[in-house]
Amino acid sequence: MSGSDTAHDDDHVYLSLAEGHDDGSDARWAFGTGFEDPLYGVDTTVPEGVDAGEVAATCVELADDALVSAQRLAQWCTRAPELEEEVALANIGLDLLGQARLLYARAGQVDGTGRDEDAYAYFRDAGDFRNVRLAELPIGDFAFSIVRLLVLSSWRLAHFERLAAHHDPVLAAIAAKGVKELTYHRQYAAEWAVRLGDGTDESHRRMRSALDQVTPYIGELFTVYDVEGDVVEVLRQVTEAAGLPMPQIPAAHGAGRDGQHTEHLAPLLAELQSVARAHPEATW
Repeated sequence: MSGSDTAHDDDHVYLSLAEGHDDGSDARWAFGTGFEDPLYGVDTTVPEGVDAGEVAATCVELADDALVSAQRLAQWCTRAPELEEEVALANIGLDLLGQARLLYARAGQVDGTGRDEDAYAYFRDAGDFRNVRLAELPIGDFAFSIVRLLVLSSWRLAHFERLAAHHDPVLAAIAAKGVKELTYHRQYAAEWAVRLGDGTDESHRRMRSALDQVTPYIGELFTVYDVEGDVVEVLRQVTEAAGLPMPQIPAAHGAGRDGQHTEHLAPLLAELQSVARAHPEATW
């Protein structure tokens, strides 16, 4: 089936993935779905009855996912297939970096340590990070990065939609802002997944290979947050439109939330943290 034959189906996929997030802003604009301070006017006091330790742990986990993902996306700079895609991937990474900064800052406010975002990002070792393992895998080819982005953005978006109603007002505000950004991330990945899956024989082959590489790490996501139905539905829509097989998701093996990481995380962090550790507390 050619790309022109599936144009109508593709439109349906994109519209359904963006459904429920049309607030009048441009859904295709990354890093800036709103330039206002998302925490402006929000009471930063932890409400009575809310477990501050649980809030801090959630913030650190989600921030670690975002920071590691952003660092991987940054590795596409000068390597993307087109300049437009290089800019898009960089902007998606900046969205995630912005989420990480807000979440780390909130963790430091409520965990009793007073640590700032730099302390979380630059002065913890790999075993202290709580990101999921899929985020830390090497960038691979463009197809792999697109499949990973599709899975992670769908998973994160589904969770952020729920967190937007969290009893901690700061975490809820961060999540509400993130929903707009993640909707774009998921749409961007879905469009490319369909284009490549329903493209040439070579692009189709690469997408199938990317699905095979990503699938073993998907099960871990569903042990973290109960959003399996949301993610599976997105994958069903996209793979059907792309002419790709729906992955059979295996049980989880390893848990990044418990500090069990692949061998790829430590070198990534070493690169990320090198300047901060060589010149602690330096400013410029």
